[in-house]
Parts: sequence; structure tokens; C-alpha cells
Amino acid sequence: MNDLSGLEIPYPATPYPKLIINAAITGMIPGRKDSPYVPLSPEEIVDDAVRCLRAGASIVHLHARDENGEPTYRKDLYERMILGIREHCPAAILCVSTSGRRHNTFECRSEVLELTGKAKPDMASLTLGSLNFPEQASVNTPEMIESLAIKMRNSGIVPEVEVFDPGMVHAVKVLLRRGVLTSPLYMNILLGSLYSTPATLFDLSCMVKNLPRAVHWAAAGIGRFQLKMNTASILSGGHIRVGLEDNLYYDHARQQLATNEQLIRRIVHLSSELGREVAEPSEARAMLGLPDK
Repeated sequence: MNDLSGLEIPYPATPYPKLIINAAITGMIPGRKDSPYVPLSPEEIVDDAVRCLRAGASIVHLHARDENGEPTYRKDLYERMILGIREHCPAAILCVSTSGRRHNTFECRSEVLELTGKAKPDMASLTLGSLNFPEQASVNTPEMIESLAIKMRNSGIVPEVEVFDPGMVHAVKVLLRRGVLTSPLYMNILLGSLYSTPATLFDLSCMVKNLPRAVHWAAAGIGRFQLKMNTASILSGGHIRVGLEDNLYYDHARQQLATNEQLIRRIVHLSSELGREVAEPSEARAMLGLPDK
């Protein structure tokens, strides 16, 4: 009998894994002047996160804002959000930001990783390289990346690996080889930012093809590329990052402001139409090697 173990059968002839939806609801840039639907206070973020989870999300990607609506690293605000969300949705996967776009010291960026007990995050973002955004640079030195990854590992927090270009995909392999990162691995591929990799099907396919084996990957498109990249990911067996952090509008013409819940519900409907089931938070936990809640 022929050995067919290495034979790749394309989707949907091979059953799709259930779709993990990661809701990026706030980010660091959008404010009230941009959209009335961007949640800013801890209470607004909790309410919005709960709506997204009930609509079909499994992961919520959290950024904290201070009393003036400005991005902050303060762990007390993250604690309020995490405890508030878990009160309503205890199985939700909660991911915190360690971004250095505003406060680029290890002490600031890693403070949130010190939360414990019920306030301990399940995941934390880890960007694997430096890049330019339209308004500023995001500097992530090799030392910073490894230090954050090691603190996450020592704290029992799973990295939400973020890659914006093919070089960052290679960095994943380097860190896996060194043991800084370990499997199972979850990665967001973010395309369409002005000064990074374009959001084309060719670029997405090339990056996915070069991923390490046994990686759970999700595709995100910036701005009007969001739905395009989300749809490609659904069809390709990947997962989804979606939300107002990346895109404020529901329509391609950028005339109708979206809510996070609307964006989640559209993905759930689209995935259902394409024959792919959406994962419950408990199922997503099992897929990502996270403990039950």
C-alpha cells in the first residue's frame, strides 16, 4: 500500500479546522474623533469585548487607554478589563498588548505580564521586528523581542506572534530553533500597512507557505484590506483577526462606520456560507494548548 501520509489534500476536500476569531477592538490609534464606536475606557472595552465574544469571537486582543483616552501600559487598567470580561465570559482567551510604539522600555512593555490569578492574561502580543507605521516607527530590537518572549514563557503566557513581512516569518524560525519560542504557536499575519508588505493574495500565500509546521495562523488586513484578507484566510484554512483597531469602516467605500460586533457577525456569517464552523472559546483553548477555564 502506498504511503499517503505526506499527501496534501486541499480544503475543503480536507476538513477545515474550526475558525478562531480574534477581535482587535481598540488598538492605539483610533479615537472618539475617528469613530464613536471605538471603546476607550475599561468599562467600554469590557462591554464591547463581551458583545464580540457572544457574537462569535474566541480571542480578544486588548489595548489599555488612560483617563484621557491615550494608550498606556498600566497593568491596573488591564486588570480591570480582564476581570470584567471574565465575569461575563470566563472561557474567553484574553490577549494583552506589549507594544512599544509609545513606551519603548522593557519595564513598561512587560509590566502587564506580571498580572496573576484571575487577572493573568492568556496571551500577549509579540512583534518580531521593527517597522514603520504612517505616524511613527515601531522599534523592536532582537534583545527586546527575546526578553519579552522569555518573560511570557516564564509567566505561562502564550505569545500572540505578530508578523508584518517575510523577514519576521524567518525570525519565528530562528527563535524556535533557539528555544525562545515553542509550539503550539499562534501567529497574526498583518498585511496592508502603508510601509510594510502589501495585502495581496500572492504576498499572503508566500508568507503562509514559509511558516513553520504546526502553526496556527490568522490573517489581518489593514483598512479596506481587512475583509479581503479575512476571506482569503477562511478559504486557506487560517484564522481571523478583525476589528476597529485595523479598520473603522464596514463598507469598501469607507462611508459606513462599523462596530466591532458588526465586523464579527459578518465573519461568522461569511464563514458559515463557506462551510467552515467557528470555534467556541473552549475549542480555541484546546487548539492553542491553553488550559481550560
